[in-house]
Amino acid sequence: MHTVTRMSAQEFAGSVEELAVLLADAVDGGASVGFLKPFGPAEAAAWWREQAAAVAEGGMAVWGCRDADGFLAGTVSLVPARKPNSWHRAELVKLLVHRQARGRGLSRLLLAAAEDGAVAAGAGLLVLDTETGSAAEHVYLTGGWTRYGVVPGYAGAPDGTLLDCSFFYKRLTVEPPAGGSRRGPA
Repeated sequence: MHTVTRMSAQEFAGSVEELAVLLADAVDGGASVGFLKPFGPAEAAAWWREQAAAVAEGGMAVWGCRDADGFLAGTVSLVPARKPNSWHRAELVKLLVHRQARGRGLSRLLLAAAEDGAVAAGAGLLVLDTETGSAAEHVYLTGGWTRYGVVPGYAGAPDGTLLDCSFFYKRLTVEPPAGGSRRGPA
């Protein structure tokens, strides 16, 4: 049994080392998530710590997926667009599931939580990019996301090899805000 919850700023700060293990595991496993090898838990923890202000201010929402023993098996984040004309949009980032916990539907649980969080915040359009042909791409293709393009050589794998990336969007049903103003934190 796994539980997905949105982390408060305090919970996030207390989970940085666990989040670092997830990120380092993803990079070690070859996932193109923005980092090059060598990359270990110390570098991953530093990156997560850099996100603390955004989490505290609502510029990034982070969910964690824990098993019954409390092991942080996965995470996903949502970053609301910052431009005034983009109040309705957010980017899904860092969907990570530890290699030991894959194949249990955790990606879908995390996606559902992030999508519900986006709806609650008034974000009716989500966007993301992922490695073309990856297992992650399959999750999005079968999860109601629409691929709108592929950019050749867009991002590097952890070994530096350039990879094609697919870009996706998903429309969610939300109530428009009064006066069309920017929503609160995602």
